[in-house]
Amino acid sequence: MTLSELTNERQGYSFGYLDAYAKRELRRRALKAIAIPGYQVPYASRELPIARGWGTGGLQVTLALVGPDSIVKVIDQGADDSVNAANLRRFIKRMSGASTTTDTLRATILQSRHRIPEEIMQEGQVLVLQVPDPEPLRRVQPDISKAAQLHADADYGQMWLGLYEQLVRFKQYVQGADYPSLVHGRYIMNPSPIPRWDTPKLHQAAHLTLLSAGREKRMYAVPPYTNVQPLEFDDVPFQIEDQTGRVCKTTGAANKFMNELPQDDGSATFELSDSGYAEKLKNDLAPGATYFDEQGNFYHDGYLKPPVRPA
Repeated sequence: MTLSELTNERQGYSFGYLDAYAKRELRRRALKAIAIPGYQVPYASRELPIARGWGTGGLQVTLALVGPDSIVKVIDQGADDSVNAANLRRFIKRMSGASTTTDTLRATILQSRHRIPEEIMQEGQVLVLQVPDPEPLRRVQPDISKAAQLHADADYGQMWLGLYEQLVRFKQYVQGADYPSLVHGRYIMNPSPIPRWDTPKLHQAAHLTLLSAGREKRMYAVPPYTNVQPLEFDDVPFQIEDQTGRVCKTTGAANKFMNELPQDDGSATFELSDSGYAEKLKNDLAPGATYFDEQGNFYHDGYLKPPVRPA
């Protein structure tokens, strides 16, 4: 018997790049996160051929879930063609053989950095959000062990105090992305650096949302049809970014989240942040229903209090 007879031929990378143990662990952690909405579940974050901080958390979750029949969409701040999104999409396709798309409604797995698409996602779809910092209490309690104890006790008084101080000093909530939200009436979570415009989209959503931070080795989830309520005082409602008067320069769409493009003369033009939705409008492909209609009204009837724009 020779050594070559005792060894197998080199197989290269395993399916989905991650080894079977890593994928099994991530799936089990995801199940625990789904069972306890908003709770941060630790996991062993693996090394990937991209730097930590560039989407390793979301990528590991996607690689653990993807299959040969999956259809994957990857966006970076709404764009399908950014360098980060294009590289991650190419890597996922190469490691799994899965199909890719820019159509939100066709995707079975949608990995995103800093945005939730404008079109309403449906049952059976999975939204994977990349998270740089999963701890919502870090601003008020930098000690992670003490923050964990506050979560265990549901003691969020310091968070409410921080919001109160914002109102006293600035007369409005000044926190933009990462707006803290209460999940299932129990845990406060950091909903990734999505704009406040996207935060109400998580409430009673039909799709599963998995949020993962590779550097911090934490994962948490919002299961389908779960209450997600941005923190707000009864007399000062939660506010989204005001997009009134902003019209996309290429599609003519209004009351959607826009990118502001400064011009040489000091003025600004606007374009849709969601490039997949914009592509449908430009090509007359009949996009699906969106969370906000053309009058700026929030579409989801289950949202407890309609978003209020600043006066």
